[in-house]
Amino acid sequence: MIVVCPNCLKKNNLPTDVPISQAQCGQCDKDLWSSTPIHLNDDNFMLFVPNTEVPVFVDFWAEWCGPCKAMAPTFERLAAQYKTIQFAKVNTEEAPRLSQFFQIRSIPSLILFKQTTQLGRVAGAMNAQQLQSWLQQHGVQA
Repeated sequence: MIVVCPNCLKKNNLPTDVPISQAQCGQCDKDLWSSTPIHLNDDNFMLFVPNTEVPVFVDFWAEWCGPCKAMAPTFERLAAQYKTIQFAKVNTEEAPRLSQFFQIRSIPSLILFKQTTQLGRVAGAMNAQQLQSWLQQHGVQA
């Protein structure tokens, strides 16, 4: 399984019997899985999401968005619980090309990616139970 390091963005070929939460990058020696959402932008998104075989759950948000700020602590808590996927955040103000490319019309917008495929998409703030239920509906277990 190919996993992109969230620290140095190098591809790692991870044996399928090794959980991502226990693996380290062969280039920088840092963990391949982050217990906190990684920050993606116009420059690093296309290096990370399409090249890693681990699903990536992305929160498109903005600093001025009240519901985004309200949901942020819940999103961060869940990132530490789900060890089979990677959580990420994209600040739409700092990543206008991504926002336009993915046609982000309302925020927060959440997209679950498996490389270049959108497995699911939802807009609007959700509580922990709603987020967990939504992920479960899309085949993701904690």
